[in-house]
Amino acid sequence: MAITELGAEQRRRRRQARPWPVVVVLAVATSVTSVQQTAVLPLLGRLRAELHAPLTSVAWAFTASLLVGAVATPLLGRMGDLYGRRRVLLAALGALAAGSVLGALSTSLAVLVVARVLQGVSMAALPLTVGIVRGALPREKLPAGLGVVSATMGVGVGGGLVLAGVVARFTEGYRAVFWVMAALAVAAALVVALVVRDAESGRTGGRLDLPGAALLSGTLVSLLLGISQGQAWGWLSGRVLALFAAAVVLGVLWIVVERRTDDPLVDVAMLTHRGTVGASVSSLLLGFALYGGFTLIPNFVQAPARAGYGFGASVLAAGLFLLPTTLLMIAVSTQAGRLMRRMPASVLVAAGSALTALAAGWLAFFHAHRWDVYGATVLLGVGIGLAFAALGTMAVEHVRPEQTAVASAVNSLVRLVGGGVAGALTTAILARDTLPGSAVPSEHAYATGFALSGVVALLAAVAALAFHAAARKRR
Repeated sequence: MAITELGAEQRRRRRQARPWPVVVVLAVATSVTSVQQTAVLPLLGRLRAELHAPLTSVAWAFTASLLVGAVATPLLGRMGDLYGRRRVLLAALGALAAGSVLGALSTSLAVLVVARVLQGVSMAALPLTVGIVRGALPREKLPAGLGVVSATMGVGVGGGLVLAGVVARFTEGYRAVFWVMAALAVAAALVVALVVRDAESGRTGGRLDLPGAALLSGTLVSLLLGISQGQAWGWLSGRVLALFAAAVVLGVLWIVVERRTDDPLVDVAMLTHRGTVGASVSSLLLGFALYGGFTLIPNFVQAPARAGYGFGASVLAAGLFLLPTTLLMIAVSTQAGRLMRRMPASVLVAAGSALTALAAGWLAFFHAHRWDVYGATVLLGVGIGLAFAALGTMAVEHVRPEQTAVASAVNSLVRLVGGGVAGALTTAILARDTLPGSAVPSEHAYATGFALSGVVALLAAVAALAFHAAARKRR
């Protein structure tokens, strides 16, 4: 063996002997990229005031990031296969930093949405880190490692709400939050560059499926734009019906193209693969329930006293209402790997989904007191922490090792699609049902939104249990 090959082999063995620093760094990077997903939600009121835009338009500052993330996740996952996952992960963190700086400098909604588009690219971090972790950990430790990385994504989602509240407490407007996200992105990129060294192995040949990316983008834009503008333009108006028709046509074309290309953006067969279909359906529904709740709760508690509900909370207080969710997601995720050694991942996903449904259902009927919200966010933290940690394993445990990255990317994609639909639909509900003579959503609108999230989360639990039962029959 050549001296250089011997040295590379020795370095590889040393990293495998001490893999957990790599896992921790990747978990932190995943958490940082997740922060941007929700950091704008408590700031929607400030965005409406500063940018002079209606709620359905301002909501695109949230939805655009999820939409781009849904496309970027499989696209950058494929680029990781071609050019090395470490290199692509660093590029994603760079996009997050650039988008954050642009958001901090923005003075119009259009520029802010462009900034959020750049930030959305970083959502591809999860499947990239999953692929790196799979190569860094021995098989017996893989469930724990995947659980940690997957759960910290949820921690970042909750942490974004708290971060926005803390920064907003001491600053005016929304721009300071973007400066903080830029600093976090730069710090995460530096740590990844210093610690992660073995992410470029296992590259494959092929090419990027740009037509597939374009068709998927068109499908999602048409669908979400139709949902978000349904109330303003009229649900049966020609423009809205045309958007929904375009979503169907482009979606069908996307499936046809993906099935015929040699290197598809998304392996459509993986969506219905018997080893992943349960995780895909559960992830789609859980994504809807999570982002639906995270869209509704901060706005509900910030409702002014004249609305007859809510608590007139500040941006900071709104973030603190979700602090139990963030802390419990951290606590639960640390135990998820241990639980998965005793119970199937699909059962844990079902349990977490049921708790999420209970939290949303609680708020649909009981929300007159602060302790109602705190009690619900406690349940939400346990439920999401458990479900997200187990979903990472559920998505890949029944596929071949070489299919891990594809399965993880598909799982992330459907979760983001669910979240994007939730963001557009919940804001449409709030915009449709308002107090007489004002743009303030009614209490009934929030109750409807919470009930919808609860029903969808319950369906996620049913899907996970059905998958578990089908898997047992196949043994």
